[in-house]
Amino acid sequence: MPHPLVTQADIDAFQRDGVVLIRGLFADHVETIRAGIERNLREPGPYAAENLKPGEGGRFFDDYCNWQRIPEFVEVIETSPAAAVAADLMASKTVQMFHDHVLIKEPGTSKATPWHQDGPYYFVQGRQTVSFWSPMDPVTDATLRCVAGSHRWPRQVLPTRWLAESSFYPDDDTYMPVPDPDAEGMRVLEWAMEPGDAVAFDYLTLHGARGNSTDRRRRAFSLRLLGDDARYVERPGRTSPPFPGHDMKPGQRLREDWFPMLIS
Repeated sequence: MPHPLVTQADIDAFQRDGVVLIRGLFADHVETIRAGIERNLREPGPYAAENLKPGEGGRFFDDYCNWQRIPEFVEVIETSPAAAVAADLMASKTVQMFHDHVLIKEPGTSKATPWHQDGPYYFVQGRQTVSFWSPMDPVTDATLRCVAGSHRWPRQVLPTRWLAESSFYPDDDTYMPVPDPDAEGMRVLEWAMEPGDAVAFDYLTLHGARGNSTDRRRRAFSLRLLGDDARYVERPGRTSPPFPGHDMKPGQRLREDWFPMLIS
């Protein structure tokens, strides 16, 4: 039976659209995640980034791959229902940790998060992947936006650097240019959310986020997990996150000492 937070309709929607809203996934962990985010802000990691150009108002901070040094994130990963819900959505017997991601838009940050797929940035691919995006503040305007069905597109979207707006890899026929879902009339899903709700989406689901024009912060915690068929893959350039010195070969499952199994 699925986890109590998940219905068969949720599983069907995730498989069909590549995205579904799970209400209350981290509802019992909101204060813990907030404390972890504040620790992350005080003690940023090597991949921390500020994503605004001079003259752009507000602050857009993000950082990832910090969970092993932030005890609040460890607690959430180990005690929340995220892994069990991920297994249901992915139809996977196993769930493996990939990485965490914190994204903060302070009040008055008008910049939108650019449209992108997560998968092309990563050195892992498979049909069984899920990312949870959970706000720690009420979200009405600064919503996450996902293009339904984009996880099944025949070509992946070329990954770009958010601030420099340059491509990660050579611009060839392997990847498609970043589309404009609004201009092209694509079906875009987004929701008003309460702290602890989570949008679950496939790594290949095209998504972005609106700017934060409100007078409150928009703190988001993201958890990226892998299922049975996820395997290491080489990309035509440096991946993000890079995980230097991993020594993995194409076709291998990710090494469990770096990416532990949450359900095995």
